[in-house]
This record gives sequence, structure tokens and C-alpha cells, in this order.
Amino acid sequence: MTPMPAAPPPPPATPPATPLNVGLIGFGYAGATLHAPLLATTPGLALATVASSRPQAVHAALGPSVAVLPDAQALIGLARSGALQVVVIASPNSTHAPLARAALEAGCHVVVDKPFALNTAEAAPLVALAEARGLVLSVFHNRRWDGDFLTAQALLAAGTLGRVTEARMHFDRFRPVVRKRWREGSGPGAGLYLDLAPHLLDQALHLFGEPAALSADIGRQRPDGQSDDSFCLRLRYTSGLRVALSANMLSALPGPRFVLHGTRGSWLSQALDNQEDALKAGQRPNPQQPGAWGAQADGVLCTTSDPAQPPQPRPWPTLPGRWPSYYAALCDAVRGRGANPVPAQQALLVQAWMDLGHVSNERRCECTLALAGP
Repeated sequence: MTPMPAAPPPPPATPPATPLNVGLIGFGYAGATLHAPLLATTPGLALATVASSRPQAVHAALGPSVAVLPDAQALIGLARSGALQVVVIASPNSTHAPLARAALEAGCHVVVDKPFALNTAEAAPLVALAEARGLVLSVFHNRRWDGDFLTAQALLAAGTLGRVTEARMHFDRFRPVVRKRWREGSGPGAGLYLDLAPHLLDQALHLFGEPAALSADIGRQRPDGQSDDSFCLRLRYTSGLRVALSANMLSALPGPRFVLHGTRGSWLSQALDNQEDALKAGQRPNPQQPGAWGAQADGVLCTTSDPAQPPQPRPWPTLPGRWPSYYAALCDAVRGRGANPVPAQQALLVQAWMDLGHVSNERRCECTLALAGP
């Protein structure tokens, strides 16, 4: 009997890719609470360097192996040497555009915390620069991975609510005392509108596309406030859909975070996604147990299949939040094996509608995007 040929040897194991070295600019609230923990727990990324004036805080949070540089310019200099592949910008809003430009010119892929920039005139040249250099430029619109947003997206895709006629998305807080920080100061980039409207507009545009027109009311409600601390945006669609986006600092009894009304019923999610609170409390995503992260409270679905019968409310599970997915997708995009999770062109569109909100507020009228200046 002819012996069976020996099985060929197994192919050599593909060595794991060297992690991408990441530099983080800024270790204030956003850098320390949101970006650093997500970067540190994303396979394929190595948080190597932080630019911060608080080295003790960085080392206490991330360990002594993370290098700390005194300022952003020192980190950009390191990027020029080729020691960093990705730069994440979590510094004050007014610095986003100039630091993003410097990092792109240094040859790095860039993540910018929202808002992308102070206005479209600052943001648009960055998009062109990244495209010309063949670099990934992404904006951290992490609320696309909130559990309530993912649930709303799934309900719309399934047609569960029929034709959606109204949507409401809110960030309601109770902070009557003005804090001494740049976000609540009087300088460029301060105010609640630049802080939270990018999240809400990005969610609305992602769910429903561009509206026909927008009206905005941006105000200051706290007597000691130095910048805007409330806003309400209304988006009008030619289909008849109306979308209301709002936030304020004086809601001791917050309303629902997310509401959809349609021809077959409604869905409501009361609580804000809890991933930020989990990170703030020191919890960390575990890449080995992705299902253990992002569990959310149930919402309420109230639908009917027979218009002659009253709709019946029932608990409706909220999908788990998935903020870790952002940096996992970014890593793949930089390596050329996946799409940019938030392309700069999409963030530029959000910025254009943000600009239009300022125009509408100043003119006290509904405006179309053609009126948004550069």
C-alpha cells in the first residue's frame, strides 16, 4: 500500500503587528476620563506619550512607563521624529484646528475630540491636508456608539415605528453654579453649544440625513454665566419629520434622553448612556470580554399593528453601548484594513450645521445651509 503523503507543515504564524504608538495632547477631563482609558485598552494601540502639565496625574492613571511631555509642541516635535503614528487632540476647543494641522504636517494620523474646530473655515483646510497627505483624520463623535443611539438606529432600520414623524434628543443637567474652567468661561471655544450640539447634530444627521432647514435658540440662563449654557435646535425635513435637539444646565428633573414618534408607535429612552459614568468611576473595557461593557437600562416601546387598537407600552431592551469600537475601528483604518469610524468629511458637515445654528440664532429665523458662511 502506498503510504499517504505526509501532511504539509503548518504555515508560519503571522507575527502580531507592532502596536501603533499614540500621543495624547491634553489630560484634562476629556483626555483623562475618555480618551486615555479607551486608548490604553484597545489592542493594537499603545498610549506612549502624553502632553500635560500634570505628570503626576498621568503617571498615577497610566503608570510610569508612559512618557509625559510638558506641552503640545514638544509632543508634535516627537511626532516629527517618527516616534508616534497617531496623535489624539483632547485639548481646549480653540486649539483643535492648529494642533490638528501641526500633527498632520508632522506625518501623523489624527483624532480630534469634538468639536472638530471652532468653525468650518478652520475645519475645511484640515480635511484637504489629510487627503493630500494620505492620512486618517477622524473626529471623536463617540455618541454614535451610545446604547440609545444604536437602539434607535436598529428600530429605524426595522421599521418598527412606521414612518418616523418626530424625534427629540436632549442633554439635561442641573449645574446651577458656574465652574471656573475654560468650558464655562468667556474665551473662544467655550459654551454648552460647542460642547454638546456636535454630539446631537451628528446623531441626527447620521439617523435622518440632512434637513431642509434649521432654527436655533442659543442662550445664557445662569445669572453668573460667562458663555451660553442652553440651546434648542429644530431641524425641519421635507418629509414632514421634525427633530428637536436641546441641552441646558438647569434641569433638576431631566426629561427623556431620546424619543422617537412614528405612525405605528413611539420609543423612549430615559437615561443617558452610562459609559462615561463607568469610565469616570474607574471601570475599564476588557477586550477579552466585550459583552461585559456598556449594558444599559431598558427603554419603553409603545406600538400597535392595528390603528384601531390602542398601542401597548412594554419594556424594550437598550442595546449595549460600544465606545471601545471607535478606537478599534480607528486602528484598523490606520492600518488600511477598515474604514475611518468618523471620516473628517462627515465631521465637516456637522461643523457646517453648527455654523448655521449661530446664523439662525443671530437672525432669529429659520435658515438653510446655503446661508452658512465660511
